[in-house]
Amino acid sequence: MTCLGVNAHDTTVINKQYRGNREWTEEHQGPIQTWGDIETYPWPKVSDIDFGPLDWLKNNLPENMGCYSLTAHIFETITFLFGYETFCYKTFDDPDLINAVGEIVGRFFIEYTRTICDYPCVPLVWGSDDMGFRTGTLASPEFLKEKILPWHKQCAEIAHDKNKLYFLHNCGNIEKIMDDLINDVGIDAKHSFEDSIMPVTRVYKKYGSRIAILGGIDVDFLCRADEKSIREKVKNTLQICMEGSGYCLGTGNTVANYIPVNNYLAMMDEGRKYKIF
Repeated sequence: MTCLGVNAHDTTVINKQYRGNREWTEEHQGPIQTWGDIETYPWPKVSDIDFGPLDWLKNNLPENMGCYSLTAHIFETITFLFGYETFCYKTFDDPDLINAVGEIVGRFFIEYTRTICDYPCVPLVWGSDDMGFRTGTLASPEFLKEKILPWHKQCAEIAHDKNKLYFLHNCGNIEKIMDDLINDVGIDAKHSFEDSIMPVTRVYKKYGSRIAILGGIDVDFLCRADEKSIREKVKNTLQICMEGSGYCLGTGNTVANYIPVNNYLAMMDEGRKYKIF
């Protein structure tokens, strides 16, 4: 779904040759502001998506390999379409408009999830929906529970009915809806963690018996720390998170182009060295 974007020159020193500009979404106003915009917006259709890459993978992946496709950007897409600032106003000034757009977006991702679950090469569905910032959720927990999580629940049910897992990537502090994500939505794993919110070792101790915990080596730490500190942190994280089951080593968020390559490789190398038994 097309949203209004802003871009500027990527000032990243490391590997900047791979990308000239950095883009982000306009936060004030998106392409939908009125009921009339719903009628004129070029809403995408799942039937128009090129699934050629998945068709190729279906026929060529080894039997013991799989792939995943990010889906269910429900909350993010709604805020992108309105602009986050406008979205916040509309939740009070015109909640019916928010609901109408949410219905269109939700149904799109339900159909998309159902389609990718028909591919045997896709063993899991990975929902991706940033709903938080450093100290809390980007909308009230009540709004998220009522308007957003039911769509994720439907996506999870579609995945589970096809004997596939449902993972969720979510940035920010979503403590107030975590129990709902686990108990009601039925997520099987959670990704994206920051030390400034809750170190992944604490996350694992709190939720590791209920869902799998993915990643957690803080991206800011990976950018700034020296190799010795990185290796020590990875080793300590594994010693705690590998006490039971359901942990996968990785970065706390996306592997950004400004992470020093050697720091990333040190994390991976320390993981390979770790002995479970």
